Amino acid sequence: MSEFRILVVDDEELMRDYLYETLKRKGYNVEIAKNGKEAIKILEDNNYNLVITDMKMPEITGMDVLRFVKEKTPDTFVVVLTAYGTVENAVEAMKIGAYDYLMKPCTADEIEILVDRVKNFQNVIAENKLLKSQLFTKYDLSSIIGISKPMKKIFELIKTVAKTKATVLITGESGTGKELVARAIHYNSPRRDKPFIKMNCAALPEGLVESELFGHEKGSFTGAIRQTTGKFGLADGGTILLDEISEISLNLQAKLLRVLQEKEFERVGGSQTIKVDVRVIATTNRDLLKEIANNNFREDLYYRLNVFPIKMPPLRERKEDIPALVNHFIEKFSLENGVPIRKIHKDALEKLMNYDWPGNVRELENTIERATIISKSDIITPDDIIIEENIPVNKEFDLQTFMNSYFGNKTIAEIEKDAIFVTLRKCGNNKTKAAEKLGISIRTLRNKLNEYRDAGLIPEDFDLKQE
Repeated sequence: MSEFRILVVDDEELMRDYLYETLKRKGYNVEIAKNGKEAIKILEDNNYNLVITDMKMPEITGMDVLRFVKEKTPDTFVVVLTAYGTVENAVEAMKIGAYDYLMKPCTADEIEILVDRVKNFQNVIAENKLLKSQLFTKYDLSSIIGISKPMKKIFELIKTVAKTKATVLITGESGTGKELVARAIHYNSPRRDKPFIKMNCAALPEGLVESELFGHEKGSFTGAIRQTTGKFGLADGGTILLDEISEISLNLQAKLLRVLQEKEFERVGGSQTIKVDVRVIATTNRDLLKEIANNNFREDLYYRLNVFPIKMPPLRERKEDIPALVNHFIEKFSLENGVPIRKIHKDALEKLMNYDWPGNVRELENTIERATIISKSDIITPDDIIIEENIPVNKEFDLQTFMNSYFGNKTIAEIEKDAIFVTLRKCGNNKTKAAEKLGISIRTLRNKLNEYRDAGLIPEDFDLKQE
């Protein structure tokens, strides 16, 4: 505890000595000042975690000491000592920065409890500062791996837009690192100390997305047992990431457009207009212009989102980044899984370089994690590299050929249903992949499955709950 330094300031010798002995007995590093003037002189040359000062002292008062501490070392906590008749002064001191006050006469237990509370609170503050610095380091530009020309362009775009308030639309295939870029923009912006809130627009049923985004009032719908803030409210002053923006309904798109234009919204079931200052970053792996043409996405919302576009390159277009990415993932998973993998054999790396990575960086990451686990030595060999294309459930198939074979005696609706369930089986019941294969949104796929369920048209051997 010796590192926790306390300065006791009191012109009454008896009280000063009492505080000193009480705190020394607890193991704290304690120094004393006989009056406010002496305290200021000591504070000019020394830093303390806590200053405990009497309020009423001649010439320089405890309020003067408080103001000096807050100006010189604002991280130092101040506790004021006050008699019964000067409680108002203590409350005023707290308004200008004192942490708390103690009433004279105070017991040893009261002193020890308050100082312990200060110490614990300062530890929490220190931990928060450390976490914030770690977050900044994690999402610093250096944490995004890439030496290729396409990635250098991405770095420049991040640097350019991070310092602004502009809305950003990040597009690209699944697994290209869109969320990582969104976080890098936030943590390299003036908003870095404010919240970064992520909302996966495809993760919730359509009926709950509005409540999740804007919050709801108590009793606004069945199950709304309390008022909630919503993602936009939580992100006030910071950044909200709308992941998979293409999956929200047209009705909700109109409400989102209003937030972008007016910076205001109402909670579900509420009438109070709530103003927010939120930077919006949206991501999608779909072609929004095609979605607009198919009447699945609002054109006006697209242009509001597309103020600053960033298109993430697929890994097949920046293969020169693969060696650096592989080394990064080997180091990461060796530490996480406690396996002594040091490097990758050149033939194994060549195998990785010759693959086109339809799942992009995410697929490469999963491949390296699997390799670090199954490797029998400290070097990853070609046999340790299991490429997804060798797994039957992910084999490519020609959807058009499949559909043509069914045109004989079946209706279009029957062909559509069969296409959906065959595609789901081929994709291992992964609805996101199936929707991509079918060329429809995940929302449309879920609506179709709900229709089939209500009509009793789900094949007996098909488990919709399996994912």
